[in-house]
Amino acid sequence: MEKGRINRGCMEANTLAIIDSSAEFHNHKDSQEAKDDRIDFLEAVRTASVVPENGTPPTKKMVDAVFTILRAGESLELIMSSYELLNEIEMHFPRVYISESSGNAPRELVVVKEAWLPFMVSLDVMSSEKETDRRKSCPLLDPNGFHELILGLAEMAYKTASQRLDTKFLGNMLLFQYLVNVLEGDFVPHINMYKESLNWNILRECTLNMLLASRRINYKVLMKDCLYTICALCQDYAGNYNESECSETSSEKSSENHNTDVAIALFEVQRATCMAMQKLLIMSMELDMSKQQAHMLCLTNRSRSDGVRTPVVEIVLDELTYHRNILPTFLQVFNDPKWKLEIIVQYLLKYTKPSVRTRRSNGPSENSTFLGVLKSFSDSSSSRNIIKKLGVEVVQLLLAHAFLAYMSMASQQHLAAMPDCNEAVLDSSSVVEISKSVAAAFNSLREVDEKIQISTLGKEALFTAAIIISTL
Repeated sequence: MEKGRINRGCMEANTLAIIDSSAEFHNHKDSQEAKDDRIDFLEAVRTASVVPENGTPPTKKMVDAVFTILRAGESLELIMSSYELLNEIEMHFPRVYISESSGNAPRELVVVKEAWLPFMVSLDVMSSEKETDRRKSCPLLDPNGFHELILGLAEMAYKTASQRLDTKFLGNMLLFQYLVNVLEGDFVPHINMYKESLNWNILRECTLNMLLASRRINYKVLMKDCLYTICALCQDYAGNYNESECSETSSEKSSENHNTDVAIALFEVQRATCMAMQKLLIMSMELDMSKQQAHMLCLTNRSRSDGVRTPVVEIVLDELTYHRNILPTFLQVFNDPKWKLEIIVQYLLKYTKPSVRTRRSNGPSENSTFLGVLKSFSDSSSSRNIIKKLGVEVVQLLLAHAFLAYMSMASQQHLAAMPDCNEAVLDSSSVVEISKSVAAAFNSLREVDEKIQISTLGKEALFTAAIIISTL
């Protein structure tokens, strides 16, 4: 035990030395000795806290130092090592979890108050001078810093393959992935306990809710930036990836900067970052849905965190409506079937039966389900009106993606086993009835436009529908 305390004291001293020498590290970016010190420190933290079966959590100063290494790391080894260690710490020492029930005692949400958190969320407004001083002295991210990180990713994502071949860009993507992992680890137990207890106070206090309610960010702009960053980051593997061009530019850049390892890692990290951005949007949508329920049950109050804000789904719908050029990419890369189906149904409702349901209404209508939307294509006259507004390519794209999302949910037995599903999307319609309606909708499109070219995805949807119908 005494030896453990001595080792911990040495690591604390090493931590302070790393923090104090950060300025020197930036002035000597190629200092192998400085990099070796940090690698040794990361390994020491892992050995002391993660490797042992009953390891003790690292102190806040130690995790602060690991986080600082990730944010300022100038080598791929430092970036990857610090990123992996932070995720291991998060997994081994969760800050939030649900206690197991014993006897008649209900389960409880446990929040380890003294645990380290990479965010500094507060609804208070600082002066610009205090804000600058705080940023210089603290490695943590406030809501504005989180938004700036996303903006930086968006800017880099739209650049060429050779311009993106940058260690800092790679590090920022991994930083964002880690931050989303932290938000998810905090959000999931909070929302699960809310669903069990319907105690809104539990979900109100989650980090994601405090982040989105902060005065430091423009919530709608943040959500829009997330949407566009998803489309930008995923453009390489969403059908726009020129492998030969990327290979040539990557090889040229690698030979110049000796960044071959970065070139190899960049593509997969970019894909994972896109999925992390999608996860952030989905958690925000789930938060919106729970908050709407809490409003209806009169569980909320007049505080800023409970204030009315535009639901994420509406923000996404508006952007997809007014910037239709991103619609195909978004539908291709956004792979959560529940929310994908919800977004498509609401999108089509804007052009099919807009008078059925107002944007702010709380309850679903009979025609706001997927089947209700499909019935709008039951005759050539209504189909012609929809095609006139959207175009035949967009219509079949929406129908195909919606049906495949519906089938994905059915295969996961979500139709019968998800009490929290959005009633506006899911109804009691059978898969067979939906399949027949999808086939009828495509036939209606053919009647309106005899020269229609059915897309590959449309053919996949029709083939799936035909297989299901043939089982009768």
